[in-house]
Amino acid sequence: MSPHRHSFDPAATGALQGLRVLDLSRLVAGNMLTKVLADHGAEVVKLEPPEGDTLRAWRIKGVSTTWKTLSRNKLSVCLALRDPAAIEVVKRMAAEASMLVESFRPGVLEAMGLAPEVLLAINPRLVIIRISGWGQDGPYRHKPGFGTLVEGYAGFAAVNGFADREPVLPPMYMADGYAGLYGAATAMIALRHAEATGQGQVIDLTLFDPIHVMMEPQHANWQLTGELKPRTGSRSTNAVPRNAYQTRDGGWVCLSASTQGMTEKLFRSIGRADLIADPRFRTNADRVRHGEELDAIIAGYIAERSLAETLAHFDAAGVTIGPIMDAAMLAEDDYVAAREAVIEVPDEEMPDGWLPMHGMVPRLSATPGILARPAPRLGEHNEAVLGPLLGEAALARLRESGVVRDG
Repeated sequence: MSPHRHSFDPAATGALQGLRVLDLSRLVAGNMLTKVLADHGAEVVKLEPPEGDTLRAWRIKGVSTTWKTLSRNKLSVCLALRDPAAIEVVKRMAAEASMLVESFRPGVLEAMGLAPEVLLAINPRLVIIRISGWGQDGPYRHKPGFGTLVEGYAGFAAVNGFADREPVLPPMYMADGYAGLYGAATAMIALRHAEATGQGQVIDLTLFDPIHVMMEPQHANWQLTGELKPRTGSRSTNAVPRNAYQTRDGGWVCLSASTQGMTEKLFRSIGRADLIADPRFRTNADRVRHGEELDAIIAGYIAERSLAETLAHFDAAGVTIGPIMDAAMLAEDDYVAAREAVIEVPDEEMPDGWLPMHGMVPRLSATPGILARPAPRLGEHNEAVLGPLLGEAALARLRESGVVRDG
């Protein structure tokens, strides 16, 4: 089954209609945060410098796929932000906004003349989300904050990979993604407070904190045991069996039998009911101590069967197993298509005129997400956003002086 195709509807509205968000951020975390809001109807205005958001430069065969997927439903205004006149425009926009998102290094917003106290004096209800690697204070305040450094520092890389090899960093923007999703939730908490009290506030959102939280309970475990969690590949240190196994035809499956009942069902399904009483595998604690031996038994059984045979056999037995999918497999997968986890939208830059991207996450019954517009061209909405705010004559002067750039 192929992904469902959807057209953009500029008239579509969502639950956050009427919420204006000024997005001065760059790269993934801020764009992920504002994508969540834009997908549910917020008017997200990307305030971009003449070179555009950095994501525009991330191209695959000439197409800015990351930009297109993270910036759908947004508007773009292009300003020469180093010019004092551009800062005055930002202030005027902030007066009418509900949120402002930025990801400059700490201190840069202040140097621009847009310190939080300045913005809150203009608009006391404004929610200001400040994204940085390490925070607005603390000893690492001035350090560069790319997600890679945070993924190493927060403890993730130390436990990821195999014991006899180097720590492994994630092959995608994990820290940025967590921060964007955490940030969207936190922004709505602050907005709820602002609507109830009229009081805006500043959110100090680091890339470090969200992924560090996801690593819990590493600190409690260290205190209790004095032992560091080892790198165990796809195995778990808490429950066995749990691993990735290769099939006869080169496919891969992931299997997790983390309850006693599921483990016993697994043993019966491979014709080894005798393992239930085997002292090596009788309890989870026993299985953790003898994980390699048990993995060898399971791996041997799976290696004799194809991927399709393996999945059908264990599905029939009610054992928790699934295929390890890649992008090519996901593109043709019935579940992904039926759930609209991947959809296609019109795009002139794609060879067949359709761009695959993620569907709406999360799915709300009464107020589903929207597809109002594709990711904008640089400065595409200068006229629509700044015209009503400044007036046509003032906007023309700013264009002539180079403060407003039309892409």
